[in-house]
Amino acid sequence: MTLPGLHDRLLLLFFGLAVDAAFGDMATLFRVLPHPVALAGRAIAAFDRKLNRPRRGATARRIRGIVTVLVLVPAAAGIGWVIERLCRTTLSGAVVEMLLIAVLLAWRSLHDHVLAVAVALGRHDIAGGRQAVSHIVGRNPASLDESGVARAAIESLAENFSDGVVAPAFWYLALGLPGLFAYKMANTLDSMIGHKSERYLAFGWAAARFDDLANLVPARLSAVLLAIAALFARGAPAGRALAAMLRDARRHRSPNAGWPEAAMAGALGLSLGGPRQYAEGWVADAWLGSGSAQATPEDIMRGLGLYRLAGLFVAGLSLGAWVAAHLSVLD
Repeated sequence: MTLPGLHDRLLLLFFGLAVDAAFGDMATLFRVLPHPVALAGRAIAAFDRKLNRPRRGATARRIRGIVTVLVLVPAAAGIGWVIERLCRTTLSGAVVEMLLIAVLLAWRSLHDHVLAVAVALGRHDIAGGRQAVSHIVGRNPASLDESGVARAAIESLAENFSDGVVAPAFWYLALGLPGLFAYKMANTLDSMIGHKSERYLAFGWAAARFDDLANLVPARLSAVLLAIAALFARGAPAGRALAAMLRDARRHRSPNAGWPEAAMAGALGLSLGGPRQYAEGWVADAWLGSGSAQATPEDIMRGLGLYRLAGLFVAGLSLGAWVAAHLSVLD
């Protein structure tokens, strides 16, 4: 069995999404084996320790940050290329590739993390909600009230739909395993060193900019998918999602995160974003959407409904495109 290109990637992506939806992050397996993202994290941490020493000036640290990206992202792509070549000729290789896709997507795990926030808040357990949301946001949740915790969970759900589902799928379809591995390395670099803290402002500059570039198209696709999902969800007008996306997305300090967040805000009738506290300090973000800022656990559940539908569209489009391609070959 030969897996030459895009047509077969479409089918493997569909099955990868299905496995991810069924089994999530496979924690039991990765108690025995190192997770690929954890391996990437170790490599990044090693470069950070070696190259990002406080005694160096900002220019030297920025150059070393650029070197870090230029070494680690191509290295990840190279590993993906080797694995893809080894997998290409056999059915068992296709299964390995499908499992790697499932492992490097985060559709189920993000859903479960956000659901945990809704469950805690539904029990009026604000401490539990803060603890649960701390796993998926970069800000300090200690000072957040119930609506702040709920907003943080919904914002993370929208942004990470792009980072954890659509972008990995996009780069896999575009470039195969090399593209998927390179994207996951870039995204992990950004999450670890792409901050505006004193330590990473210079060293993480290249990581943050590269991640912005890698997410330009996926973020906008994510917003459109969420707006389409709103067509099929009760009480989530697609027109309002599109209007908020087009009006407010560019107001976000990130060139990408505002797109899915604004679409989610419009669909749910909420205002998301706004000023918030991060480790590096207070950030005066703009509000996205024109609804209430008083988000509730019920709003989280409605957001999860949109998220599930949008993810199903990704899977359905992959399978549909594969079927259409094979029908055209038969004709």
